[in-house]
Amino acid sequence: MPGSGSGPVNLNRFRKQKARAEQKARADQNAVKFGRTKAEKQLDRAKADKAARDLDGKKRDGKTQE
Repeated sequence: MPGSGSGPVNLNRFRKQKARAEQKARADQNAVKFGRTKAEKQLDRAKADKAARDLDGKKRDGKTQE
């Protein structure tokens, strides 16, 4: 009977759907465990930039005196 919903069932679709859900759950757990907020990343980047600027400011001229 058409429209009765008793047609063939694609089990691969359900298997893949379950695998995607498990991967998303694992990704969410890793994000909580290892992830950093945007503010933390910006702070680290700013500290690295300042360290590089400070180091550049203390460099001597490129000419070596022998």
